Amino acid sequence: MKQKQLPQDYYDRLEEIQAVDFAIVELNLYLDTHPHDQAAMQQFNQFTQYSKKLKTEFEARYGPLQNFGNSFTDANWSWGSAPWPWQI
Repeated sequence: MKQKQLPQDYYDRLEEIQAVDFAIVELNLYLDTHPHDQAAMQQFNQFTQYSKKLKTEFEARYGPLQNFGNSFTDANWSWGSAPWPWQI
């Protein structure tokens, strides 16, 4: 089965989401051992807000990113219309 060709913007946005989410995971691990580091907590919260913003914008343009009720769908069930994020 041939995969649908997507614009470069799709991949650029997805890569940015992945990079921001990586930073969130790293900050989460750091905060597990440094729970009183206020600067790290602030950075964690900033990255979390930014991640949510990026995901909302991505989903508005390209469809849902996450399953199990973590992403809304439009009037059409659109999971089958593009490659799933884990297929990229």
